[in-house]
Amino acid sequence: MKFVDEATIIVEAGKGGHGCLSFRREKYVPKGGPDGGDGGDGGSVYLEADSALNTLIDYRFQRKHKAENGQPGSGRNCTGIKGDDLVLPVPVGTTVVDMDTHEVLGDLTRAGERLKVAQAGFHGLGNTRFKSSVNRAPRQTTKGSEGELRNLRLELKVLADVGLLGMPNAGKSTFIRSVSAARPKVADYPFTTLVPNLGVVSVQAHQSFVIADIPGLIEGAAEGAGLGIRFLKHLVRTRLLLHLVDVAPYDGSSPVESVRAIEHELEKFSETLASRERWLVLNKVDMVSEEDREAHCRAIIDELDWKGPVFSISALSGEGTKPLTQAVMRWIEDQAQEEAENPEFAEREAARRRKMDEEARARIEAERQIRREARQDDDDDDDFDDDDYDVEVIYAPE
Repeated sequence: MKFVDEATIIVEAGKGGHGCLSFRREKYVPKGGPDGGDGGDGGSVYLEADSALNTLIDYRFQRKHKAENGQPGSGRNCTGIKGDDLVLPVPVGTTVVDMDTHEVLGDLTRAGERLKVAQAGFHGLGNTRFKSSVNRAPRQTTKGSEGELRNLRLELKVLADVGLLGMPNAGKSTFIRSVSAARPKVADYPFTTLVPNLGVVSVQAHQSFVIADIPGLIEGAAEGAGLGIRFLKHLVRTRLLLHLVDVAPYDGSSPVESVRAIEHELEKFSETLASRERWLVLNKVDMVSEEDREAHCRAIIDELDWKGPVFSISALSGEGTKPLTQAVMRWIEDQAQEEAENPEFAEREAARRRKMDEEARARIEAERQIRREARQDDDDDDDFDDDDYDVEVIYAPE
């Protein structure tokens, strides 16, 4: 399955049927009077969140979608048939934006949730509607109105409680394989992960959370280096960020500089997202001798002047991963309880997510413009978002 997280479509609602101009014609009834029926309403266009979908690829191949028109009215006061509504399934986590007005029409975050994106045209009136004591034979009718036409951009952001940050080969995919049933590709070269992967971390019975692994960032990602920053938008919905850092990189690079480079790219993408709760996870500690391990990790923490939670793990062997996932579960439950009990806190969180969405959208548009300018001589660069990679999204707990 191809992973596509953005698509543009045109939706058009059905137009209403016209009213009928008709007079009753029966033998021995010389003055039958008007009997033109009303037209039928057109069909509206809806988007519906479907938990069985995890990509927008279908909308890359079929971009125009139109609902059924209403049928015109007919004689004998017969009303035209209403046009059927058109329901388009989209993955859970899809945001709908009107491309002409830049208005966010809605955010489909629950399975089965529906959003009307194009209003149907209303029916026209038949001449029966216009008869009166002074107008016994009206010849007036009205036409059905046109259905609404909209250019939409669909933006998919995966739904996860926790997001992973880090340089390529920091061990993010190995970590998600270690703590969940997800099996993303793992290899000893950079950018093994090309698209987001999801996994469910089962801490104990009836306690689990969803974790998202996105492609690694490198310095200059905001300017399009590496895979760019477009996948950072998938972290907007998360509650917590885990920043994984390789404490013993094979290329001899500095773990501290790696952390700072990611922080810099995160701030350029969205200052609000950069201010999100973020924990430092020192990975691959098994690559450092036991006698030097504590001093090595302490030196990294001190140089970063890190004030938040810190965990030392080995994603490959599983060392330290259980205390980390248990701490994450407790933190998520505390946050959920706070949102449920404190409406002001919940509103602040909602406002923060909206702001992150706005900043992410603006930054991705800026990156899109950078890439278009860089490839202006390439006739095939109509849409750099086309994605030719496969993705496997697994929600199965261990």
